[in-house]
Amino acid sequence: MILNRYTDNEAFRARRKERKEDVRGPYYRDTTAIIHSSPFRRLKHKTQVFFAPSNDHICTRMEHVLHVASIASAICRPLGLDTEMAWAIGMGHDLGHTPFGHVGERIISKMSEERGLGRFEHEVNSLRVVDFLSNNGDGLNLTYAVRDGIVCHNGESLRMRLMPTGEIKDLDAITEREGLIPSTYEGAVVRFSDSIAYLGRDWEDAYRLGILKGRELPEIVKERLGTTNGRIINTLVDDIVNGASDEDGIGFSPEIFEAVQAFSDFNYRYIYRSDILNGYTRYFTRLLHLIADYLEDLYESYHLDENGYMSEHNMLAAGFYNHAESMYPKYMEREGSDRRMIIDYIAGMTDNFCLDCANEILKPDHLNEEIEHSVTGRWFDAARS
Repeated sequence: MILNRYTDNEAFRARRKERKEDVRGPYYRDTTAIIHSSPFRRLKHKTQVFFAPSNDHICTRMEHVLHVASIASAICRPLGLDTEMAWAIGMGHDLGHTPFGHVGERIISKMSEERGLGRFEHEVNSLRVVDFLSNNGDGLNLTYAVRDGIVCHNGESLRMRLMPTGEIKDLDAITEREGLIPSTYEGAVVRFSDSIAYLGRDWEDAYRLGILKGRELPEIVKERLGTTNGRIINTLVDDIVNGASDEDGIGFSPEIFEAVQAFSDFNYRYIYRSDILNGYTRYFTRLLHLIADYLEDLYESYHLDENGYMSEHNMLAAGFYNHAESMYPKYMEREGSDRRMIIDYIAGMTDNFCLDCANEILKPDHLNEEIEHSVTGRWFDAARS
């Protein structure tokens, strides 16, 4: 089945800032912009579901976006869709994700609402990252189609089928993910690929960590989808490819979708609502609030006074000053306010960087260094005599 593509629409290739295209083509060029960006590099140290920085076999956010991009490209190829567009959307779809996975997202969303900034949703924030927060406030200048696919990728909201709109939205006006439908078939494919990528892999990781000990997949999942992540992905990809049409759009057959829903329910019950993730919530809430309160106190006290930040004698204060000093004019120019700067800064952190920030705040290493380098400290006993 070759779908009637919308990708010939020149508006889908349009960028926020006009730029002459080169031999790479618009969507491959988007991919290169994404993989060379700082937010993409940080994905390798961001949790997908399980916080396990020392375990090389547990999926990270970077691995997840690679899985999504490869699955989406595999679906698009036999359907005559633009694999380069799908790949770019897949690579960029989670650039706005928080540290500590969806647990971190829920915590930061609550913090954002408490500060009167509204709900935080990583899909909307991913668009914010590529449009504004990347490249020191200049954004990545991606094509409309890729930006649209990124903000509409909500794979956690299971749908049996999607029909792309083919329309041009005002992406700058989007403030929430509810009700968003991709403009392109490729965007719809990425949305399904997101679900395909995380369902089997999250289950696989949970078994590896012993969380599902004694729990078996529902029979409907084993019978209709398979019993390994590879088989499950293959079944779901084949089902989407075989059922795609210009009349009904992209999606699952009723029989397969019933099994997908059962699989999702299983994962939510025994993985996403498990004791281990509840434990994450308590710990990471304290951690993220500690960082936010500290940065807010610094910013209220010193604003853009470098000497004030340097008097803290820690790398978090120094790093945040550099960030605030460079980004403050960009926030004021774009939004007329700097109220979101600290939440944006924390949302961009990696898991390990958050832990390092807590150490910077709580461990008085700089005081120890001053003592070590003082005469009375180095020769303490002699000084007393």
